[in-house]
Amino acid sequence: MTEAVSSPADRNERPAAPSLAEAATLWLKIGCLSFGGPAGQIALMHRELVEERRWISERRYLHALNYCMVLPGPEAQQLATYIGWLMHRTWGGIIAGGLFVLPSLFVLIALSWIYCAFGDVPLAEGLFFGIKPAVTAIVLQATHRIGTRALKNRVLWGIAAASFVAIFLLDVPFPVIVGLAAVVGWVGSRVLPQAFHAGGGHGAAGKSWGAALIDDATPTPPHARFSWGRLVVVVAGGFMLWLAPMVSLTAAFGWDHTLTQMGWFFTKAALLTFGGAYAVLPYVNQGAVGHYGWLTPSQMIDGLALGETTPGPLIMVVTFVGFVGGWTEAPFGQEAKLAAALAGAVLVTWFTFLPSFVFIFAGGPLVETTHGKIAFTAPLTAITAAVVGVILNLALFFGWHVLWPQGWDGRFDWISAAIAIGAAVALFRFRQNVVVVIASCAAVGLVVELLF
Repeated sequence: MTEAVSSPADRNERPAAPSLAEAATLWLKIGCLSFGGPAGQIALMHRELVEERRWISERRYLHALNYCMVLPGPEAQQLATYIGWLMHRTWGGIIAGGLFVLPSLFVLIALSWIYCAFGDVPLAEGLFFGIKPAVTAIVLQATHRIGTRALKNRVLWGIAAASFVAIFLLDVPFPVIVGLAAVVGWVGSRVLPQAFHAGGGHGAAGKSWGAALIDDATPTPPHARFSWGRLVVVVAGGFMLWLAPMVSLTAAFGWDHTLTQMGWFFTKAALLTFGGAYAVLPYVNQGAVGHYGWLTPSQMIDGLALGETTPGPLIMVVTFVGFVGGWTEAPFGQEAKLAAALAGAVLVTWFTFLPSFVFIFAGGPLVETTHGKIAFTAPLTAITAAVVGVILNLALFFGWHVLWPQGWDGRFDWISAAIAIGAAVALFRFRQNVVVVIASCAAVGLVVELLF
């Protein structure tokens, strides 16, 4: 594909429309380079799509991002799906969203196999000994980052505190917390609307990089306009794509089978990812670790570390969960653990991301008609506030298992505490990249393993 980067002289000329194949090449490039979490992925797409190729204007890009921010699911992947859909209809969206995920899927399956097959060798143990404290610091930083953006007043602070108490002390399920927060937000939009106006945003949309293919004045294409008939067709099609594998799994293995329960559990998880991957991780932790026992708390921390250091959305950690769960449960027998692990990884990824595509294809135009209305945005604002308290609980959960690996009655791990403090200083004080912090802590853990 020829780079469509323009010089200042031709910025006033609208760029040529790329073919679907040209767009697919770029989406594959973005999928392979999408490190750094949602912020880094959104910035990468902005540079490629807005600044260099000018396929979409600054204002339209931010408008699309706002759609994705009010939907459950990984916003960066949904943004890619949305822009691909806007440019090349449904197949464009499928290709853009799919290529955003596939590189990470293949990488994580390979790393998960190495982890399960060779994770008990000293080299791997040393690396993950250093990585676990780093992950604790990363989740704590996520709490701070989301909290500073979401908690704009005492009401939202109160919602965050209540959600923390609910999950930490009362063990209230995450879906119940989300539902109660939405009700509080809806009531608040009527009795105290000023407390639930979302603040911040993603910056002003006044910057212009020149004439864009999809510019501020470009009309919404017919396929992206809302209609009830199209909504019904898309929702029905998405439902069938979910129902067919669920019915097949139930018929082949039964409802209580590991793979069937994975499909059902991660379908629910996909519908609760308001606020990004860190918002749904507590729910995944509650279910996959606490309820089903598909993996241990230590393995969950390791999976989050792998998810942080591979391209793609962080929610791809569910691929690791599915792989390890299939490997551990071995529902096809001990001689076919790898087959079960691969099935778990692929099924979990399918059920996690299918709703994201449906939300964009069916819900994007519908969200546009309600964008900016306080009755619609207030529940989402309250949910985001509640998520802060839930993520803080996750940070404490990880910290407990890292610093007291044998439980409260066991010894305190001073070395892990020192690594966690070092990681926190690097993240908070020096604003180091997450991948750099994890790699550095892994190296420290390896040295400790070799020396002690």
